[in-house]
Amino acid sequence: MRRRINPPLDKIGRSVVRLGLRANHVTYAGVVLGAAAAGAIAFEVYFAGMLLFFANRILDGLDGAVARHSKLTDFGGYLDIVGDFIIYAAFVFGFALARPEENAVAAAFLILSFVGTGSSFLAYAIFAEKRKITTDIRGRKSLYYLGGLTEGSETIAAFALMCLLPGDFALIAWIFGSLCWITTATRAVAAAGSFSDGPSS
Repeated sequence: MRRRINPPLDKIGRSVVRLGLRANHVTYAGVVLGAAAAGAIAFEVYFAGMLLFFANRILDGLDGAVARHSKLTDFGGYLDIVGDFIIYAAFVFGFALARPEENAVAAAFLILSFVGTGSSFLAYAIFAEKRKITTDIRGRKSLYYLGGLTEGSETIAAFALMCLLPGDFALIAWIFGSLCWITTATRAVAAAGSFSDGPSS
């Protein structure tokens, strides 16, 4: 997926830089659209919520392209990852607000699962930085990106399915949340292999 979307985003990012906009401006706009998506879901306007979430994801990719054509900053990377986690949780919370009797427990489980994937991702990145472990498999990034079973494309697909089949949200959330825990477990295994030899010098 990244190989397909990166070239057009790269061209757009170059044009955005020429207009004088910064990557953080794109990130802020994406967060606003993501919050609007969660609000639309809460009011059960699911198709609009899906389109707004798609727009959020496009801007999430675009801010990185803009940064690569201008300047990568630690604060920009911080904004990007914090915005991602908040919007993911807010989107799921929207389904809980829409139909609490049907969706609340499944939504809580999925948000809990996001805590697992998010904490395992960030903790690995911290210790990878400490040990000077780097990778460019996913392009130039502000922090180390460790893969997993439930990454960006899979999350987008799951969220789209929730919007298209809102009556099945609970089932989708339970399944996707379980896959998130598999991701968390594989990252723990990767951390054990990378960091279990004692503290780095």
